[in-house]
Amino acid sequence: MKTERQKMTDGEPYKQFDEDLQARRRYIRKQLKLINNLDDNSKQNDLIKQLFGDCGKSLWIEDGLEFDYGYNIHIGDSFYGNYHLTLLDTCPITIGDNCYFGPDVGLYTPVHPINPDERKADVESGKPITIGNNCWLGGHVTVLPGVTLGENVVVGAGSVVTKSFGDNVVLVGNPARVIKTVK
Repeated sequence: MKTERQKMTDGEPYKQFDEDLQARRRYIRKQLKLINNLDDNSKQNDLIKQLFGDCGKSLWIEDGLEFDYGYNIHIGDSFYGNYHLTLLDTCPITIGDNCYFGPDVGLYTPVHPINPDERKADVESGKPITIGNNCWLGGHVTVLPGVTLGENVVVGAGSVVTKSFGDNVVLVGNPARVIKTVK
């Protein structure tokens, strides 16, 4: 029988107020409070690496990082995240190599039921997010559950990405749409 964590990570309906999941969220909140209050960004990033599922070389995230669990976050080499990065990781968030995120970027994997009776039951699910290599997300970009972005994708500031896109495109708007290709 699967644990609630396993169901959550697999994108299946799970009980968000499961005792083990709540304990992990409390632990992460305490760790993030300590991390986000440090004056030394290098120390901050060393501690962040310990909380993520895995990450490559050259991780650099500015102050204000927020996430739920950490173990579902997988980041490649040479990542930069500007201020106030939010990674809601009920399902895996996978970010490729050489990616840069502007301030106030949010990647959200949780999916809450549309049906009010299901919402009242406090059951949710999620869909993973995958960002390819060499991507740049401008400030205030929001990426919704289930989105995959290919390689060399640029997302303009303030865009809301509601669906997946392939390689070598520039996206803007709400909902985001292709405005040109990258050569």
